[in-house]
Amino acid sequence: MIQLMATYSLSNSVTTICCLIFLPFLGTIYLAPQAEAARAFFVFGDSLVDNGNNNYLITSARADSYPYGIDSPTHRPSGRFSNGLNIADIISQKIGSVEPPLPYLSPDLNGRRLLIGANFASAGVGILNDTGIQFLNILRMPIQLAYFQEYQRRVQALIGRDQAKRLIEQSLVLITVGGNDFVNNYYLGPSSARSRQLPLPRYVKYVISEYEKLLMNLYKLGPRRILVTGTGAMGCVPGELATRATNGGCSAEVQRAGALYNPQLDQMLKGLNKKLGKDVFISANNGQMHLDFINNPRAFGFTNSKVACCGQGPYNGVGLCTFLSNLCPNRALYAFWDAFHPSEKANRIIVQKMNSGSIRYMSPMNLSTIMALDSTT
Repeated sequence: MIQLMATYSLSNSVTTICCLIFLPFLGTIYLAPQAEAARAFFVFGDSLVDNGNNNYLITSARADSYPYGIDSPTHRPSGRFSNGLNIADIISQKIGSVEPPLPYLSPDLNGRRLLIGANFASAGVGILNDTGIQFLNILRMPIQLAYFQEYQRRVQALIGRDQAKRLIEQSLVLITVGGNDFVNNYYLGPSSARSRQLPLPRYVKYVISEYEKLLMNLYKLGPRRILVTGTGAMGCVPGELATRATNGGCSAEVQRAGALYNPQLDQMLKGLNKKLGKDVFISANNGQMHLDFINNPRAFGFTNSKVACCGQGPYNGVGLCTFLSNLCPNRALYAFWDAFHPSEKANRIIVQKMNSGSIRYMSPMNLSTIMALDSTT
């Protein structure tokens, strides 16, 4: 695997980490304090934040071949579904990480690199276990949480139980999942099993109820700041425009799904925070963030917010992005990299809204407020 390495700057909000390693044949080894390390960062979810886990799996949901990664520092694919960085990478920069957390399945994730965090995301997954079955071997959400538990045991062996508990509690978590439960489940084909089973409003409620259980299971594993993104403008991505466009515009039916799902997700998160008595779950309105640059691309420096940079067919939205695909010469002018994923430039716009956006985008607070608050406690 080719790891995508970016230039990261350290933030002012830092902690010092020192480690005790217990080896029976050497006794206790003291590792000197590590200079100014950012808080640990953990990532869960789907292809929007997968940074290479699927490279290690037998699956068709892969981004490990050209031209993926064409604008990365190495100009080579890393497993990210992007021409460069994804939103998890950019958030990692915002919180001061020296490097993004490695994919959990990477053999390089050991020693001090464990203390940076880990990325458990896997392209193709959804909230529901039957989402993405066409991709075969992927890390479904229960597996991602099981790996998080395994990760914690590994860190405990490295720095001890108390230090590991503190690392998890002071960490930042990003979870981005849900879109596939619609585009790769409910709307998969002209008549999916789920769409025959439940009308859309009932399906949305079912997905929300399952997500609530998932998020509470994640909370029980220790994190106390969890960013939860809503779905993007699913009906407006090139892949949906190519198959379901309504008079040349976004798919009204798929957009309806997002219009039902995102407000219910936001209300569910508020309910969980009220139940817990603290602001653990932070809601990110990615649907609105997407619509901003889809509806007014030139305001964000894009010349095109409908056609994917890489692909084929109508809107370059049919099939996978491969070396045989049409490829735009200037990725910075395109809001979408491939049929379903934003370009790196669009990802940076999204993270900027997550970092400093108003209540319209982030509830109950944005990322910069979280970082300021947590640095004082």
